Amino acid sequence: MDAQLLALLDDDPQGWVLARAVRERGEIVDFELIYINDVGARMSGRDRAELIGGRYREMWPETVHDGTLPLYCRVVETREPVTRTVYYDRASVAGHFELRIGPYGDGFGIRFVDLRQVTLAPQSDGGSRLYDMLDAAFDGFTLLRAVRDDHGEITDFICEYVNQLGAKLTGRAAEDVIGGRLSAVSPSSWADGLFDRYCRVAATGEQCRVRLPYPEIGQVWEINMGRAGAGFVAVSFREITDHVDQQLELTRSVARAEQAAARAGALQKVTTALVAASTTAEVYAAIGAVLRPSAGGQGLALLLRHDDHLRVAYHAGYEPDVVERLRRLPLDHPYPATAVARTGRPRYLTSTGEFEAAQPDPTVRVPRGGRQAWAFLPLAVAGEVLGTLIVGYGHPREFDVEERDVLTALAGLSAQALQRALLFETRTSIAAELQRALLPARLPEVPGLRHAARYLPWTHGVDVGGDWYDLIALGNGVVGVVIGDIAGHSAAAAATMGQVRSALRAYAAERHTPAGVLHHANQLLLDLHLDAIATCCYLEVHLTEGTVTAVLAGHPPPVLRTDDSAALVDLRRSVPLGVARTAVFAETTFLLPPAANLVLYTDGLVEDHRHPIDQGFGELCAALQIAPSRDPDAVLDHLLDSRVGPQPRTDDVAVLCLTNDSPAPGRRRAARRFRGEPVSAPSARRFAADLLTAWGQERLLNDALLLLDEVVTNAIQHTGGDVLVELRLADGVWVEVTDSSDRPPAQQAADADSEGGRGLLIVARLAEDWGTETVPSGGKKVWFHLP
Repeated sequence: MDAQLLALLDDDPQGWVLARAVRERGEIVDFELIYINDVGARMSGRDRAELIGGRYREMWPETVHDGTLPLYCRVVETREPVTRTVYYDRASVAGHFELRIGPYGDGFGIRFVDLRQVTLAPQSDGGSRLYDMLDAAFDGFTLLRAVRDDHGEITDFICEYVNQLGAKLTGRAAEDVIGGRLSAVSPSSWADGLFDRYCRVAATGEQCRVRLPYPEIGQVWEINMGRAGAGFVAVSFREITDHVDQQLELTRSVARAEQAAARAGALQKVTTALVAASTTAEVYAAIGAVLRPSAGGQGLALLLRHDDHLRVAYHAGYEPDVVERLRRLPLDHPYPATAVARTGRPRYLTSTGEFEAAQPDPTVRVPRGGRQAWAFLPLAVAGEVLGTLIVGYGHPREFDVEERDVLTALAGLSAQALQRALLFETRTSIAAELQRALLPARLPEVPGLRHAARYLPWTHGVDVGGDWYDLIALGNGVVGVVIGDIAGHSAAAAATMGQVRSALRAYAAERHTPAGVLHHANQLLLDLHLDAIATCCYLEVHLTEGTVTAVLAGHPPPVLRTDDSAALVDLRRSVPLGVARTAVFAETTFLLPPAANLVLYTDGLVEDHRHPIDQGFGELCAALQIAPSRDPDAVLDHLLDSRVGPQPRTDDVAVLCLTNDSPAPGRRRAARRFRGEPVSAPSARRFAADLLTAWGQERLLNDALLLLDEVVTNAIQHTGGDVLVELRLADGVWVEVTDSSDRPPAQQAADADSEGGRGLLIVARLAEDWGTETVPSGGKKVWFHLP
C-alpha cells in the first residue's frame, strides 16, 4: 500500500478500514482486514494489531446474517460505492455512524463518520458531510428563514436549504427551491395551516408535529417542526400513508376484537343468568334484565306456542296496543313470528318497509309500535320450537353475520333455560302434589290437646323429602303421635314414607302397644324389600292419666317444656326401622303435666355436617324455654324464628308441638294393655318402673317390680289374650293385673327342688295385702298393695 495514502488515513479524524477479498474458485467467501487506523480501532473496541489480518466471519460473525457481508461483496463486484447509516449501543462502541463504502483494489475501503461530531457550519467539512447525509435521508428536509415586515411580524419564509428528496416532493430541483420564498414554492402552506405553525415555532421555540391528509392524492404526511436558531425553522416531512393505513387496520382489528369480546361476554353473562334461573318467572326476569341489553334491542317480546296459536308470555318495552294484538296470534297469521314458530328459521327485518311488506293487509297487521327493525328468533330445543323471541330496534339496521350468530345463540340459550323451567315447574307441581298427598291435610281435633305442625322443605323442585308427622285419635282420651324421617330425598323415599305412615296408623288403630306398633312397622318395611331406613318416634298420650308412653327408633328425642324447664325427654333408644328383623323396641313412660308443651321434630332442625347435634339440642331447649306463649302455633313460630340448628338449613324439617290442656287427674293412676306374650313381662316392668320413678316411689320400686313380674308372668303362662296392668297411688302403691281367665290363682306347695309355684307365696310375703276378684265383663283381677 502507498505510504502517502496510509499517512493520510492515519491523520483522518474519522475511522478508516481497508479489506481485501478472500476468494474460493473465483467467488468471494470472506474479507481480510489489511488496514485500520487508530480511530477505527477505538470505534471497534479492539486492539489494532489484533484486528489486522483477521477475517470478517471470525471477528464479526453477525455480518454474515445482517446483510453487511453481502453488501461488501456487491461493492467489490459492481465497483459502485454505497453509504450506510448504523447505530450502535454497546459497551465498546456507542453512537450514530455513517459508513461510506467504496471499492479498493480487489476489496473495499470504509470511512466511519461519527455523526455526533458534525456541525451545522456550512463552511466546515462536517457541515458538508451533514448536508450529504441529509441528501441521502429517507425524509424530506428543509431549513426556513423567517421574513419579517417593518413591525417584526413574519410574513413569509425563505428556503435556506432543502435536501434532494424534499425538492423532489415539491416537484422542483433543489437549486430552484433554495433561496425561494415559501409563498412561491408551497403556496398551499397558508390554506392547510402550516404557515401559522411555522410562525409559532419560530416565535416560541416549541416543537410541533402534525399529520396532514391529502385525500385528493390519497396520501397522509407527517411534518415535524423545530426552531434552529433565531428566525430559523427546521422542517422534516415524510409520507406515512402506509403507516396510517396500518394503524387504521389495527384499530379496526381491535374494534372487531372488542366487539367479539363484548359479544362473548354478553353470551357468558346471559348464560350465567339463564343457568341460575329455575322457574319461568326467573327466566323471564333474566331475559329482560340481561338478554335484552346484550342484544341491543329497545323492545323484547317472547311468544310461546299453544296448540294452533302463539301467546305473549313476556314483553318489555312494547306498547299496550301491540301487546294486546299478541295475546293470541293464530299460527297462520302473516306476522313474521308465526312463520318462525312454524319453521324454526329466524327472520330479520331491517326497515319498516320490510315489516309492512310482510303484513300487506293493514286490517290484520300487528302494529310496529316504535320499532324500525326486528329480529324474529326461534326458541328451539332439540328440534322442538317452543315459540318465538322478538327483539325490536328503534332505528333501521342491518344484521351482519356475526350479529345474527350472536342473536341465534342468545335465543338458543333462552329456549334451553325456558324448557328447563317449564319441565321443572311441571315436575315440581307433581312433586308438591305428592308431598301434600303424603302428609296429613289436617290433624284431628282432640279434646284436651292442642297441636300445630310445620313442614319446611329444604330441597327444591322434584326432590320430595321423607319427613312426616301424624296424629291418631285412638279414643278414650288416648292419642297416637308420630314423627319420622325416611333416609333420602326422592319420590321413592316419599312413597316409602307414605307406606310406613299408613302402616303405623293401622297398627296404632289395632291398639298395639307403642313397641308393638314399631315392631310390626319394622317387619313390614323389611318384607316389602324397600331397602329403606326410617327413624321414628311414636308416642301414646293418655290425657286423662297425664302420662305418655314413647318408643324411640333411631330418632332425636322430644323436648318437654314444663313450668320449671325445657329439656330432652330421657327415652330408651332402639335402632331405626328397616335395619334388622330381630330389632327390639323398648318403651319409656313419662308424665305430661297440664299446660306442658311437648315438641317432636326431625333431625334437620338441630344438626347437619356443620352443626353438632348436641349444640342443636341446646339451642332448641333454650329457645323453647323462653317461648312467650304455650300456644302450639306461637311456640313453633318462635322456634323457627330463633335460628335453632344449622343456618342455612341443608335438610327438610318436620316439627310438631303439643300442648296439654287436660286438667291434672284427680288421682294418680295409669293402665296399659300388654299382649299375652313373654316379651310383655319386661315391657310391664319398664312401664311400672318409669311410672313409680316419676311418682317418686323409688323406695317401693324393687318390691313392686318383683311382685308385678310374678303376677304378670303367671297371667301370661296360664291364660290367653291380653293382660291389663294398672297402677294407682293411694296410701302406697296399688297394682292390679287383669286377664281373660275366670280361674282364680292358687297357691302351691313348693319344696327346695321345685322350679315354680312360689309366685303367690312371694306376693303374700312381701305385699301388705293382696287378693283376686272376678271381673263382671269376664276374667279376673289379681291385685296387691305395698304401703
